[in-house]
Amino acid sequence: MSNNKETTNGELYEHHNINVDKYQALLRIDKFLIDKIPGTSRNKIQDGIQNGYVKVNDIIIKQNYKVKPFDRISVSFPAPPRNEEIIPEKININITYEDDDVLVVNKKAGMVVHPSYNNWTGTLVNGLVYHFKNLPIMPNNDGRPGLVHRIDKDTSGLLVVAKNEKSMTLLAKQFFDHSIERKYIALVWGEPKNKQGTIDVNLGRSIKDRRVVCAYTENDKGKKAITHYKILESFYYVSIIECQLETGRTHQIRAHMKHIGHPIFNDKVYGGDKILKGTVFSKYKKFVDNCFNIIPRQALHAKSLGFIHPKSNKKITFKSSLPKDFSDVIAKWKKYTESQKD
Repeated sequence: MSNNKETTNGELYEHHNINVDKYQALLRIDKFLIDKIPGTSRNKIQDGIQNGYVKVNDIIIKQNYKVKPFDRISVSFPAPPRNEEIIPEKININITYEDDDVLVVNKKAGMVVHPSYNNWTGTLVNGLVYHFKNLPIMPNNDGRPGLVHRIDKDTSGLLVVAKNEKSMTLLAKQFFDHSIERKYIALVWGEPKNKQGTIDVNLGRSIKDRRVVCAYTENDKGKKAITHYKILESFYYVSIIECQLETGRTHQIRAHMKHIGHPIFNDKVYGGDKILKGTVFSKYKKFVDNCFNIIPRQALHAKSLGFIHPKSNKKITFKSSLPKDFSDVIAKWKKYTESQKD
């Protein structure tokens, strides 16, 4: 059985995936799940079944369903009421640029952007409300003052924060119009066939596991997602690529790179945390494991950010150097591939 928890605004958050043993006797679904999900009440399970949060073999079932051998059960409980109060915290924020209207932050890997389940404190937003008063909030975006976009917890790099209502409105429009310039650096497994290209494939939450974003080649599923990429350098086993976002979907680069067969190095959610290119010899495996230890996260960095300033109406662009873990792992791969030529 696999368990995980996820919080997005209005999304389901608690997931359990259970593969039923071949020796399982027929048993009513609520009784079965009581034993399989510790700390969960029967009422919660029964409510979940009634509301369609419990599926067996990808089909919503009824209260009287009896579990059979080899059933695949997925459970997704809705998020509990959250504490809307944001606790100001004296957190060190790496500020790349600041004026009266906007703030550009260089977020470190491992920092959650906004409070959510299991992460009510220690986030970028907790630090922002300590250092800056009266930050604006977008409609339907409670608990995220100043934010007009976000980057994943384990992705490093630049994001812009609005300091007043006018800035938030104008920046939000640029994101909506896809006129914001966002470039990322990624280390991916293998070498894409084309030196540069465009991935135009819809993305949406996986039905089986809502933590994961899936690529949908059918245009009637998911949301429009476009990523432009080019190879900057290749070390045969892995490549450094630059990705430019035309849209900004959740996990867009990570899901798109998996879709074309080149997951981001050490991306645990999208299969990049195992050897996908190279030999099976123990020496190589040890080298890759050392690289995973150097950068214990997905190798993705928000390198540059460009937008029209809400007051001056002029385009401004900011760049961020690769953090040490990222530059160190690149140096490691470069040295390794050079040694293989000798």
